[in-house]
Amino acid sequence: MKFNDLKISTRLTLGFGFMALLIGLMGTLSVVLASSADKAFHSIIDDRFPKVLHLHVAKEDATGVELALTQMLLDTSPENVQRHQATINAKRQQITQLFETLAQQITTPQGKAALAETLRARGEYAAQLSRYSELLTAGRMDDARAVLTGSMAAPRKAYFDALDGLIEFQESLAKTAQGDAVAAVSTLNVSVLALTGLALVAGAAIGFGIVRSTTAPLRRAVDAARAVAAGDLSLPITYRGTNETAQLLQALQEMQQSLVHLVGQVRTNSDSVSYASAEIAQGNNDLSARTEQQASALQETAASMEQLNATVRQNADNSRQANQLAQAATSIAVQGGEVVADVVSTMKDINDSSNKISEIIGVIDSIAFQTNILALNAAVEAARAGDQGRGFAVVATEVRVLASRSAEASREIKGLIGTSVERVEAGSALVNRAGQTMSEVVASIRRVTDIMGEISAASTEQSQGVDQINEAVTQMDQATQQNAALVEEMAAAAASLNQQAGELVHTVATFKLPDGQDQAQTPVQEPRAVVQHRPVRRPLLGHAHLPMAAA
Repeated sequence: MKFNDLKISTRLTLGFGFMALLIGLMGTLSVVLASSADKAFHSIIDDRFPKVLHLHVAKEDATGVELALTQMLLDTSPENVQRHQATINAKRQQITQLFETLAQQITTPQGKAALAETLRARGEYAAQLSRYSELLTAGRMDDARAVLTGSMAAPRKAYFDALDGLIEFQESLAKTAQGDAVAAVSTLNVSVLALTGLALVAGAAIGFGIVRSTTAPLRRAVDAARAVAAGDLSLPITYRGTNETAQLLQALQEMQQSLVHLVGQVRTNSDSVSYASAEIAQGNNDLSARTEQQASALQETAASMEQLNATVRQNADNSRQANQLAQAATSIAVQGGEVVADVVSTMKDINDSSNKISEIIGVIDSIAFQTNILALNAAVEAARAGDQGRGFAVVATEVRVLASRSAEASREIKGLIGTSVERVEAGSALVNRAGQTMSEVVASIRRVTDIMGEISAASTEQSQGVDQINEAVTQMDQATQQNAALVEEMAAAAASLNQQAGELVHTVATFKLPDGQDQAQTPVQEPRAVVQHRPVRRPLLGHAHLPMAAA
């Protein structure tokens, strides 16, 4: 496996593991060497030095015994001799204890032999010393002095020589142990320094390798990220290995490729959006123009409906007036019929006016005939008028005139009845006929009245329908005005969208793509100027009074 394929965690683990191994090795070696030096120092402190110290103390005590012996010769008083003898005994006892201790501490054969020789010499010296003490105690000073300077000199010298030899031997061992301890400390220092230097060099090399293998890809990643942040997607991103930095560079490479693809799509889509927004703006302009035309047409239609509404209202008013007149004529005709009935009942008493009644009856008959004709004309006129019912005013006027003539004839008949009582019998038959005719006239007038009522009701309904149509046209005109305003807003929004699409195209164009991947941009189509079609509401025409068709 290559070093570049190792993960950063693996590199750090290996590096720190190697450093930990060096530190562990250094610590282990330090512990071993320190233990060796510690043993050497313990050997000096706990073994060699106490032995040397005990031997020096023993020699010092032996020297003190010699001094006490000499002082006993100088001052032979019993008290002094007794005192020095106690000192000699105490020191001899202490020396014995020291040699017993040394016998337990000395382990080397050479040391044991030297100790045995020293103890043997001490035994001989002790025998002479005991003899010397006995002579002094007995007061034989001369004999004691002779023993001190004679037979005691050789054992004394042999004892001190053996003791000095043992001291020298133990001091040589102590010096050897001291040399070993110093050597162990020196070895410890040299080993620690060597391992420390090795650890520093290895740590620096490992750290440099890890840092270099980590920071170099990171610098490339930072350069790639800065290039992407600056909009440059053409910078090549390369990597080696499969570690974290290689994975980071691979992710950046994939991100760059995705951004290249995304920016290319955004360029294409922004061009399409720009072109589509221009088309939408153009379509909104055309729609605004057509909406304005439609609004104008609706205004003209509304004006025509106002005129038609005025005409229908006028026809309705005329129909109501004709209906009122026809009702008045009916009422008059009914009264005329009643008068005729009265004439029939009184014709028996009027005989003198029979001829005149005949003439009046002829006039009434003529009026009835004309009324029938007028009624027929009214029916025809009503059929022709249809919803509008034009021409009924003329018919109603004629009916009123005929009714007036009928009333006048009736009044004349009433006046002549007084003078024509004698002629009643002769004209009774004619009067009966006149009554029948008058009944028919009343019936015809009533039919005319009913027809006029129906025409008036139809005119009223037609007026209401025209009002509803006019209201619907007005609402359509208002909706068209609102649609025109909405179309203008849509046109403005489309123009804004086209402008923003153009800005998006220019913004996306700032990205620098790799060679061969720059996609051709579709030129941004500038929309035609948005024409503000503001429909102007035209004033409605006044209520024109259309001329009524003559019957």
